[in-house]
Amino acid sequence: MTGAGFILAINLFMAGLFAASFGIVVLYDRRRQAARWFAFSYAVGMSTILFEFAIATLGASAILSLAAFGSFLAALAIFNIGVARNYSVPVPWLAMSILVPIALILCAFTLEMPRQSFTRMLAYQSPYFIMQAMAAGLVAQARRRKPLDNLLMVLLALSALQFLSKPFLFGAFGGAGNTPDLYITTSYAMFSQSMGTVFAMAIALMLLVILVRDVLFDADERSQTDSLSGLLNRGGFEMHAEKMLHDADKHGMPVSLVIADLDHFKSINDNFGHSAGDTVIVSFSTFLRSAMEPHHLTGRVGGEEFAVLLTGANLVSARLFAENARSAFSALAIEGLPPVKRVTASFGVAERGSGESIRDLMARADEALYIAKKSGRDCVKIAPRPERRWSDEHGAAVSLG
Repeated sequence: MTGAGFILAINLFMAGLFAASFGIVVLYDRRRQAARWFAFSYAVGMSTILFEFAIATLGASAILSLAAFGSFLAALAIFNIGVARNYSVPVPWLAMSILVPIALILCAFTLEMPRQSFTRMLAYQSPYFIMQAMAAGLVAQARRRKPLDNLLMVLLALSALQFLSKPFLFGAFGGAGNTPDLYITTSYAMFSQSMGTVFAMAIALMLLVILVRDVLFDADERSQTDSLSGLLNRGGFEMHAEKMLHDADKHGMPVSLVIADLDHFKSINDNFGHSAGDTVIVSFSTFLRSAMEPHHLTGRVGGEEFAVLLTGANLVSARLFAENARSAFSALAIEGLPPVKRVTASFGVAERGSGESIRDLMARADEALYIAKKSGRDCVKIAPRPERRWSDEHGAAVSLG
């Protein structure tokens, strides 16, 4: 076996390995639609290598040459679909549907041209260049890119350029052979296959790392998210809140916390069923989400208890937020409940003291909430400053209802 033939064998093995690897990602997380396309792309890429082996073994024919060219172009197009799906950008269907037939027609015409022709080589490699450049452009369109995504974009751009460089380099390696079946024996084939292997492996490995990163990130997000409400659970809320408190300290911003608890929630479950209770939870969660600003944080921190962290808000602003939320939610009709049935919530509000942790802040807001519950519910109570102490005898929360 020649050196180029050995590289082709390695390419065949690696393409199969990557197709299987992306397939395993799909089996682990069926929501990863991009991985399906990547697996399909590398599987189609295997057929390209088999066609090249067939040309070297059986001799050249127009059908085999077109099949080898077309299958690799198809693999790149399928790859682009996967990239678009992974980064939630539009698939360039029109551009690819125009490029593929034009490229196949050009390839058919170039088969009659001298194999050492620069024009022939440029016409042959240019569609590959354009298709791979599209992939880099798709990553560039992503709204949010992390360092690994930027590195993938660079690799795709370099891979595109290596296709474009081949017409300029093949002469330096003695050409591509006088006949298609001799191509595999040339130094140029060795160089071309080696360079293609390096980029194919680097891109595939980078994609696998990115997919695994995203899978782990989603798993972490799910572990911090309450499945019913879609809000952060208590652990997720506290973790994110501590980060926000740290940022607030750096910028000297006030921070306030609102704790809300649905009133008489047990009676809703008892009288209307747990399905109705779940609907109330979802309705209140949706309501809170709609009332939030981008710099706010909310979570379901208990069965029917919710927390909203307001960065940049002092006690007055937080109290106003809570009063507006209390009034607006109590006026909402809840699906699954009688039209005349309204659900209310009680609120406790606390402004963060200097250096106070999120748990300390939540404890003070909870005390204010407790007073709101004792005061008849459907009201807002605020906690005093941390340096002031509660008076159990007089219930020293301030009523703002």
